[in-house]
Amino acid sequence: MDMVSDAAGGAIGEDETFHPFATIEGNPAQGIIFLCDHAENRLPPAYGTLGLPPGEFRRHIAYDPGARAVTHGLAQRLGSPAVLTTFSRLLIDPNRGDDDPTLIMRISDGAVIPGNHRVDAAERARRLALYHAPYHAEVDRVIERSLAVGTVPILVSVHSFTPVWRGRGRPWQIGILWDADPRVAKPMVEALAADPDLVVGDNEPYSGALIRDSMYRHGTRRGLAHGLIELRQDLISDDRGAEEWADRLAPVLAALNTEPDLHVIRHYGSRSGAVDPI
Repeated sequence: MDMVSDAAGGAIGEDETFHPFATIEGNPAQGIIFLCDHAENRLPPAYGTLGLPPGEFRRHIAYDPGARAVTHGLAQRLGSPAVLTTFSRLLIDPNRGDDDPTLIMRISDGAVIPGNHRVDAAERARRLALYHAPYHAEVDRVIERSLAVGTVPILVSVHSFTPVWRGRGRPWQIGILWDADPRVAKPMVEALAADPDLVVGDNEPYSGALIRDSMYRHGTRRGLAHGLIELRQDLISDDRGAEEWADRLAPVLAALNTEPDLHVIRHYGSRSGAVDPI
């Protein structure tokens, strides 16, 4: 059994039985695959709490509150496949490229993460191999399963964001993030903005042009139409809110799913400047 170090420097056994993803099989011919990169705030038992108090795992630094419930709701409503992580991004962030300096955070939004301070190259490689890589391999498997039945799928990733950042309120209830391929993002922004009660962000509160993130890896690089949904976490933090947003988003996505152009492989490149090494 491999060994890692806890925050106090002692040796602890690596629990290799921890399963790093959960899959909703859905219908591979349905046309949409959902991803949820930050679904859970759990850690494999071998890592304890990474030296953090329990309250930190209720914060956005550990996961995207509400995103898992919305992903489940959308997959259920549309009969779609979905792949969700089961580990906290404090362990390793699956929405970052293998060489990203923020892949394993030592400080996040003011919180020092003791269990990440002495992560060396071997431990980084271990976390990539045991958690990051299996999640992305499962996304690839689900995509290939759709392609095998003759369906070029749309990829939709579900995230949430904090209502306040660095003392400033964020006015958007929802943002749609994208890089260079507009096929999902532009019509989603237009459809949602038709509701006068919504403030919809187009590449807000973040830019979707992130080098080698999940959408680049599985969407941009493969030429699959894709978009990333960011929901304000206070709106989906309970079951009722998550259900309401799944109800709101499902018909928008169902309408997009009927557009033939979204089910064609088309390469747009990337505004991030990322170059595919493969």
